[in-house]
Amino acid sequence: MIRRRTAALSVSAGLLALAPALTACGSAAHPGAAAIVGKDRITVSQLQHQVEDVRQAQRSSPQAEQLVANSARLSQDTLVRLIQYRIVAKAGRDNGVNITRSDLQQERAQVERANGGAEAVRARFLALGIAPGQIDQALAMDLVRTRLDGKLGAARTNQVLMRTSEDLRVDINPRYGTWDAKRGTAGPVQEPWLRAALPAADRPA
Repeated sequence: MIRRRTAALSVSAGLLALAPALTACGSAAHPGAAAIVGKDRITVSQLQHQVEDVRQAQRSSPQAEQLVANSARLSQDTLVRLIQYRIVAKAGRDNGVNITRSDLQQERAQVERANGGAEAVRARFLALGIAPGQIDQALAMDLVRTRLDGKLGAARTNQVLMRTSEDLRVDINPRYGTWDAKRGTAGPVQEPWLRAALPAADRPA
């Protein structure tokens, strides 16, 4: 995620596609769970549903083959995103940052105006592994993070997110890697704390 912007499309890290089918899952302590975030349980079925939404959207795209080829880790990346959402949301609540439906509608309208319209925005999110029905959640978390940056400063926000991640004691199923609370990610996923954005060339001046 980037600091408050008037034009750039900023979204969570989510490149790559459905890994081998997820069957029996969960650690011995949390059978059936893809991850535990505080008291919140992200089940394998919830994760599969999110991944399949992306897959269906990819299959319907004229760029289907390329989208699938570029999404070899969609399951892991989607799980990381779902964990990040929960951490950012809690950090926002703990620091008095709340997003209303009106805020989200304004944000989405602004992003669509700045990035070529609704269809173009859907395509760009899909390239990042985010299905059309998941866009609002990604934008909401981006907006929370942006407001945290505005209220606390970027450095302080990073500290708050790390502390929140540690306090929530994220427990990830080993098949998805090991959670790194300091970086806010797991395994080979590289973009910490929802900082992925469009390349500079795609941003309006």
